Amino acid sequence: MRRFKKILTVFLILLLVILAGGFWYAWHAFPAVSGYGAKDMCSAIYLQHRNPSDITKDYQDEFPLSIGEFTWNQKDSSVTGSVWGFAKRKAIYRQFIGCTLVNDFTENEIRAQHFDKPTAPEINSDTVAWPYGDKLNESFPAELNKSLLDKAVDNVLNETKDDKPVYTRAVLVVYNGQIVAEKYAPGFDKHTVMLGWSMSKSLTAALIGILVKQGKLSVNDPAPVPEWKDNKKEAIKLLHLLQQTSGLDFKENYSWPSEVTDMLFNKGDMAAYTAALPLKYEPGKVFNYSSGNSNILSRIIRNTVGENEYTGFPYRALFHKINAYSFLLEPDASGTYIGSSYSYATARDFARFGLLYYNNGWWNGEQILPGNWVEESIQPSAADRQKKYGYQFWLNGYQEKDSTKHLYPDVPGDMYNADGYGGQDVYIIPSKKLVVVRLGLHKINENKFLKEVIASLK
Repeated sequence: MRRFKKILTVFLILLLVILAGGFWYAWHAFPAVSGYGAKDMCSAIYLQHRNPSDITKDYQDEFPLSIGEFTWNQKDSSVTGSVWGFAKRKAIYRQFIGCTLVNDFTENEIRAQHFDKPTAPEINSDTVAWPYGDKLNESFPAELNKSLLDKAVDNVLNETKDDKPVYTRAVLVVYNGQIVAEKYAPGFDKHTVMLGWSMSKSLTAALIGILVKQGKLSVNDPAPVPEWKDNKKEAIKLLHLLQQTSGLDFKENYSWPSEVTDMLFNKGDMAAYTAALPLKYEPGKVFNYSSGNSNILSRIIRNTVGENEYTGFPYRALFHKINAYSFLLEPDASGTYIGSSYSYATARDFARFGLLYYNNGWWNGEQILPGNWVEESIQPSAADRQKKYGYQFWLNGYQEKDSTKHLYPDVPGDMYNADGYGGQDVYIIPSKKLVVVRLGLHKINENKFLKEVIASLK
């Protein structure tokens, strides 16, 4: 009898632990599922003009997204997500601004925000030569094997993983400044804006660079974050935020509840949330990839240029200067652009951004970025042992298990890329005169794809 009671007690304790663990997971994970799906669907409907039923198909095989329920309300331009009726999150659309999750601020407060986004010039871009317009050169470079290049593009468009398609939606190859290959999946074309995810970080870094060129910021100065004044975090430099060595206790884990999912789907002021986190490491000593750092950078941009100029600044200072008129940055509920994650643009405009870096920050007779910015952007920090990260750009550094091999062993070491979740990428390979864009739902075999593109060079 005593033995039975002991077994029963152990069983009940285990049951309570399991129930407590399940409750903890649901408490933290369900809002992320609701928030992710509501925000993603809202932007896909209003920015990409996709059918809601097609969007939900993207989630069917993606646990825990597959347990989410999402409702589109056309009357107030919103999408509400929930999990079995719990953890509701609402995303609202505002014209020319995109979609924003309602967190910490009321919906009325968010809708009352004013954004001064400049309008694109009224030109027929099809009559203006690329890259300043969309008129393409009909000739094909003699240095390229067109058959091999087309095959590389077709291969990535049809790539599968575990017998399931990776759903590449756009591929674009620029050689020596000329578009030499461009292809889209059914339902997408050169006018479709696509979500850049963490490629947004590279855009944020470029905006920081512009402010450095204007003399308003210096990478070696303490990051101008009001909450850090007169405490240990005052040692965090702008450089540390750019290189992901701030030392803040931030976990970037999307498969389990973490700071990044809490920030993106539960917080109205993402920069303030991250700035309040404790220090885990001495600034500059440990590489720790963090979307929170990028959102602090975004708020630094806001505070530096001032409220009157901020909302139009990315467009006037960067996007419109490089003739990339489709770009749209979405803000959090506080009105700060989500510099870590939420940028939309066409494949061609992402390619234009890559060309800006390929051309050392020079565009159409103007030095947009500081003359040494690109060179600095592709230097890893001393804390980055694999030498894989610069100023919010990934580098072709070295493998963790074999420090003699590049991360992409069949790609030149000078390759660097803006990289986003699910395989959104702008690869820049100066030694091969290439800028390559790939956008889609799931990650591809990047080394194989780039190897095949490079093989088309005679």
